[in-house]
Amino acid sequence: MKETQSIARSANDSQHWVEKLQNYAALKEQVVDFVFDAEDEIAVSLEKFSAKQLSRWSTPKLVGLDRSELATDMFITEGQVKGQSVIQQFLAADSVQSREVQTWLSLWTDSFTGLFEVIDVEVAQKADGIGDCYRLMNWLTEKEYRVYSNSLQSAEMLKRLKSHEIVLARLVPLTADEWTFAGSITLLGKLGKPKLAVAIGNFKKWFPEQLYGDAPELKEAAWDSVKQQYEDFIDIFGSTPVTLPGNDLNQKLQAYQQASTEKQLAGAGIDSDQSFLEMAKAQNLSDAEIDEAIAAVGDDNKAAKAILTSKQSLKMVMPKIELPDNLRKAKSVTVFSHPRWGQSFLPDYSRLEALLSMSEGDRTEENTADLRSLVLKYLEDDQANAHVWQHIQQHFGKAVEPFIQDITKSPELDIQTDFEQMLATYDKPLTPTLPESASVPLHLHNLFQDALKQVGKSAGKEKPAKKKTAKKKTGFG
Repeated sequence: MKETQSIARSANDSQHWVEKLQNYAALKEQVVDFVFDAEDEIAVSLEKFSAKQLSRWSTPKLVGLDRSELATDMFITEGQVKGQSVIQQFLAADSVQSREVQTWLSLWTDSFTGLFEVIDVEVAQKADGIGDCYRLMNWLTEKEYRVYSNSLQSAEMLKRLKSHEIVLARLVPLTADEWTFAGSITLLGKLGKPKLAVAIGNFKKWFPEQLYGDAPELKEAAWDSVKQQYEDFIDIFGSTPVTLPGNDLNQKLQAYQQASTEKQLAGAGIDSDQSFLEMAKAQNLSDAEIDEAIAAVGDDNKAAKAILTSKQSLKMVMPKIELPDNLRKAKSVTVFSHPRWGQSFLPDYSRLEALLSMSEGDRTEENTADLRSLVLKYLEDDQANAHVWQHIQQHFGKAVEPFIQDITKSPELDIQTDFEQMLATYDKPLTPTLPESASVPLHLHNLFQDALKQVGKSAGKEKPAKKKTAKKKTGFG
């Protein structure tokens, strides 16, 4: 740690944000009291918002902090009631706040949750009247922040907040350059790359709306990648949804992947009909320089090394995707593709569609039980998202409606007018979050690759110890 350097700002500006920091806890308490005392739509919205977050934080379980408090913090700055933010509702009901405080409260909607690494800690000077300053880097975006503690964090917790510590926290802006913690924070320790990769994976499940929340350009690039995947899919398959035997779908997906890869290579000015060695020679690289590039990849990244050393063209040696066994061996698999929802793979959709297409009089008792089971599965299965259900509603609405009425015990349910309520009952969001297939920033891609290498090395070291006669393996074998 180092001593705080003198901050280049006027005394008035410094006092301005210091007062905000000192008043933050009391002002937040006023907003929280306003929300908890509300008995109208605000109370209903808070209950729904909190239930959604708590459900999302149950698997994997988010521990180490007060989850109800975090849900309330998020509702204050993200919640919408009658088309207005909660902050706007508070300001409309409390006119005694000064214009300066009102302006600051309006900035609270820029608050966000992130997974941070402590880069440095600047120890406060006693004369400053403020706590230590923590320089944090958001691992999702690599953006850095100057963050000050407030009275809502325990002294014991702050003592542990040192360089290289990974912390899950929500930040609230004081100014464009200074931030404070919204409430309690969670320390995850000084994580190695494999555990850090797991923490980022958990974060994506816990806070899907917060991904790249402080970097709109990264979020836009991720969404663009999903749209490109959809366009490439349509180029190969021609329409969506498409249903094929699992093995045929697997082969066609490989063609889809190859076409997509070639398009990306062409966009980068790379000829996929050439091998890496041919391109290297064309760029007048020496044998020593080529050997150095291959050596830099290392033995752990087998796929990359195969590409660099093969005399075949790039498009021939690119690793091929493979569907999981349960899909590849299925009699039929239906794929829904969408520029925002991504892709959904459903091995029994053709069966559902066939049963829904039958007239009620032609269904046997066994057919009816099978159909009811499939409808329930599609209500509960995450793969059957809102996009899939919109297709079902549009093409089989009247046929599926009685089964939904029976399952939900809602005989008056109308699948057209109560559609959104039905999806909400089964925690199916109406707006998409970034699919898992979305491209990730380069720094995260590199982290995940390094984590896999380390896991592979550990596995390689452990296997011989278990059985002395076992052959030595490297990487993932």
